[in-house]
This record gives sequence, C-alpha cells and structure tokens, in this order.
Amino acid sequence: MVPVPYADVPPGYRVHAGGLGLTCPGGSRLLYAPAGREVPPGGEGRYDAVLVDLLERPERLGAMRRAGLVDERTHVVAVGLDHRARSEDELARRLELWGARAVPDGTVLDTGRPPPPPVAAPRRTLLLGGSRSGKSAEAELRLAAEPYVTYVATGPAGEGDGEWAARVRAHRVRRPAHWATAETTELAEVIGAATGPLLVDGLGTWLAAVFDEHAAWEGDRAPVERRCDELVRAWRTAPHRVVAVSDEVGMGVVPATASGRAFRDALGRLNERLAAESEDVALVVAGRLLRL
Repeated sequence: MVPVPYADVPPGYRVHAGGLGLTCPGGSRLLYAPAGREVPPGGEGRYDAVLVDLLERPERLGAMRRAGLVDERTHVVAVGLDHRARSEDELARRLELWGARAVPDGTVLDTGRPPPPPVAAPRRTLLLGGSRSGKSAEAELRLAAEPYVTYVATGPAGEGDGEWAARVRAHRVRRPAHWATAETTELAEVIGAATGPLLVDGLGTWLAAVFDEHAAWEGDRAPVERRCDELVRAWRTAPHRVVAVSDEVGMGVVPATASGRAFRDALGRLNERLAAESEDVALVVAGRLLRL
C-alpha cells in the first residue's frame, strides 16, 4: 500500500483527489501520481504541476491530458526513475516523447512560469522490424502520452486460429484503455479523414489483406499497386500525426513461391516509398531502436 503523500499539511493547504492532490494557499495545484495509485477520474480542473511515475504506465499521462488535468501550462515531472529505463539516454528519449522531464532532487518549480516547450513530434513515423522485434511496443510508446489516439488494426481477429487470436489479445491488453480502435483495411481513407493521431499496426497484414481482397496472389496485381499508390498519397498529405508499423521482409530467406516473392517485393517497395515521405524512420532490432 502506497502511503497518502499529504497526510499532515499546514493550515491553508487543501488535500483532494483521494489524497494525491494538493492546493496551496495561493491557488497553485499539485498532483502526485506514484506507481500503484490511480488518479480519480474527473477532478477540479488543471494542475500546475504533476509528479508522475511514467515508467510504470506512461498512458496515465495521456488519460490526464484527456481529462483536462494536464495541459501545455502544466509542469510534468517524472518521478520513481529507476532500472525500468535501461540508460539515461533512453530515459531522456522517452520523456521527450511524452512531453515530460526529470529534475534533480531539490529543484524548485516555479509554476508561475511556463514549462519548457515540448519538442515537436514528427508528422509521419515509420517503424520497421522483424517478427518479435519490439516494433509494435515502440509504436505504442511513441503515442502513450497522447490524450486521443486511434489504433488502426489491419489484421484478422483470429477466428479459427488460436495462436493468432492470442497475439491479438496480447496487443489489446497492452493498449491504453482510452484509445479508440478501428479494424479496417481502408487505410488511405482512415488517414485522410483522421481527426487525431493514428497508430497503424501494421502494413504487412494490410498488404496481405489487400492481396486477398483482389485475389492477387496468383492473378492480376495491378489493383494492389493502385491501393499502394492511394496509401502513399494519403500518407504524404496526412492531416494528423501517424505512426505505422511494418515488417522488414528483405533480410531473410528468399520465399520459395512466386506469390511469396511477389508479396515480399511489394512490401519492400511500399516501405521504401513511405520512408521517403516520412520525417522519422527507424528499424527496431531486439527491442533496440536504430534511427535511419
């Protein structure tokens, strides 16, 4: 059990939010969100400073932003920093993604001044990787602290395939509860009509579905090429931030069938075209990020 942080406060201070919030005599408001403590929904409006354990569940910051507890004027400071970030560089990278910062012990926060401006996020991010490389987890990390995200699932739900269904369930469990989900292969339309950030997972399953829809494994592949053209055009003009996951299929064994080679080549060309239109491209290998 995590103790209540404000069990004994001087006169003029008011404790709220289940013991996690503190309002000072001058009106400044502080929220402390350690690991293991849920912030009550709703609340009394924006906080001037939030101290939050982000390494446990960074999506809590996204939920706070969605609820109006945190905005661009809030000082967001990460606490509880430990071995969950493998290095100081990795910690700094994650905090930059989430619009937060770490400060030395004893730092005085002046909430009368605005916090440091966040680093502008790239509009289009393409994350490549092999199977079980950690590319999906990295994509989720990129958008974890956003208040509104739509997860675009392009693969089948797994009916009749227990192993695939288990993979789908694992992704759903890991996904923040406040994210919306769209299960579709109409990627160009979804990207063009987006009203907020999108996470597309992933392009390999999307292309396989497009091959299926047009019976292109052994037949005419021109419709597949047109769908890829439409996706590239939508990607180029994406109105909101989009992070997409794709399989890097060009480093393994050459497929034994003509249809397998056609799929590999089509996905390789699509990855190359989207990378050319992206501000941020990276390869994920064994959970490590290699910027391209």
